[in-house]
Amino acid sequence: MTATSIKLPDDLKRRIDKLAGSINMTPHAFMLEALKKETEQMELRQRFAADSARSEKQAFSSGKAYTLDSAFDFLESRAAGKKVRRPRMHSWRASK
Repeated sequence: MTATSIKLPDDLKRRIDKLAGSINMTPHAFMLEALKKETEQMELRQRFAADSARSEKQAFSSGKAYTLDSAFDFLESRAAGKKVRRPRMHSWRASK
């Protein structure tokens, strides 16, 4: 494990100490957990943005996409544990 030094504003350090103590954590463990969670969230956002850009490119190049209603119905059914077929894609054209 690599050691890193970080300078915190006094107010932030007091807030971290208070919160960490309230959940029986050391300030160090609290900060590690916070950094880990934020890193995972940022990675997830980046993957989402990349997936969205690929989907948009595919939709513009193919001229086909799922309707919003069919996508929501599909996702709701999947979330409920039902086995469903993917919806059919429909042709569309971009606005001018």
